[in-house]
Amino acid sequence: MFTEIRDITALNKEEVLALRIADNQLDFIESTQQCIAEAKADKRFIPVGLYKEDNAVGFAMYGVFPHKDNSRRVWLDRYFIDERYQHKGLGKYFLQQLIQYLVAKYSCQNIYLSVYDNNIVAIQLYKKFGFVFNGELDDKGEKVMVKEVHAHDYD
Repeated sequence: MFTEIRDITALNKEEVLALRIADNQLDFIESTQQCIAEAKADKRFIPVGLYKEDNAVGFAMYGVFPHKDNSRRVWLDRYFIDERYQHKGLGKYFLQQLIQYLVAKYSCQNIYLSVYDNNIVAIQLYKKFGFVFNGELDDKGEKVMVKEVHAHDYD
C-alpha cells in the first residue's frame, strides 16, 4: 500500500477540501475549510492531506505551540479519515504514520492532542496507541491526551 502525508498546495487543495467526516462526527472536529483557514491565519498550524494510492483519504493538522510552563508542545491538532474510507483500518494506519512523522520531524518526547469526552471511537483509538489523559482541558473544553514517545522506537 503506497501512502503519503502531503503538504497542502494549490495542486491538491481542492481534493483535501472535498474530504468529509460522517454526519455523526460533525460535532467532534472542524471542517477542512475551517482548518485551512485557521492555518492561514496562524502559521504554527501545518495542515496535511493523507493519501493512499494517490487518493486523498484523510486530513491532519499539527504544530508546535508554547505551553504556560515555557516548554514547547507538539500537537496533533486535527485528524480524521474521510467517511468514504472509514472502517478499513486507515485510522490506525495513519495515526501510526503521523506519530512516526512528528517524532522524526521534531525529535519530540511527547505528542499532545485533545478530544471531546463523548468522542468514544477516537478515545479508544488514541488509547490503543498509548495516549493517556493528563487531566488538562484545552481552550475549547476538550480533554488533553498525551503520548510519551521515544525516538529510538521509530528509527
